[in-house]
Amino acid sequence: MTQQANGQDTRSRLLSAAEALFAERGSEAVSLREIGRAAGARNVIAAQYWFTDRDGLIRALLDRHRPEIESRRHALLDAYEAAGRADVAADVHTLAGALVRPLAVKLEQGSSGAGYLRTMSDLLTRPVPSMEPLDVDEPDSSIVRWRTLLEPLLEPAAVELHRRFHTVRFVVVEFALRARSGRTDHRLFVSQLVDAAAGLLAAGVSEETRRLQVSRRAAGEVR
Repeated sequence: MTQQANGQDTRSRLLSAAEALFAERGSEAVSLREIGRAAGARNVIAAQYWFTDRDGLIRALLDRHRPEIESRRHALLDAYEAAGRADVAADVHTLAGALVRPLAVKLEQGSSGAGYLRTMSDLLTRPVPSMEPLDVDEPDSSIVRWRTLLEPLLEPAAVELHRRFHTVRFVVVEFALRARSGRTDHRLFVSQLVDAAAGLLAAGVSEETRRLQVSRRAAGEVR
């Protein structure tokens, strides 16, 4: 094996070790040295060498899974656009499926998929995340396309209240919990999660929420 190939093998083993440890304990509870030891790296600072710091490793982990999810979601969005519009409820349900189903494949990928889901869940539930995990700054990303297609189907008040983000976070957290459950047949879970996501997206905005929203807007607060 060449030196370059050996180095890439080390990098891959570090990512696999990180996925397994993150799946078990969460991305914030594992040190880079622990990851190096679990990967069998001879150098105790191998993770720092390859990824610089924890955020660099997490970005590499997300990048490892992103292409598959992007491809699957774009394919579902292509099919949605090609089919033409139905009614609003059906369209929202279809787009809920485009959010949920690309992530479902991670439940079939052992500790690798579980580590990805747990890491995404950790990032989305931090009060102040250290990075943006959803590619919302990438105009060609599937999540930006999904948000754009969904916006005209939602009440403006729901859009302003970040209903789409809340739905994404709910879905990812549910997947992360499911990955730790030990279950092997996920068909009912995934179908029900699509239904739940569609319900959350389509839920009306109550008069009480509207009044509070107007009050906060007047005070210069976002939510």
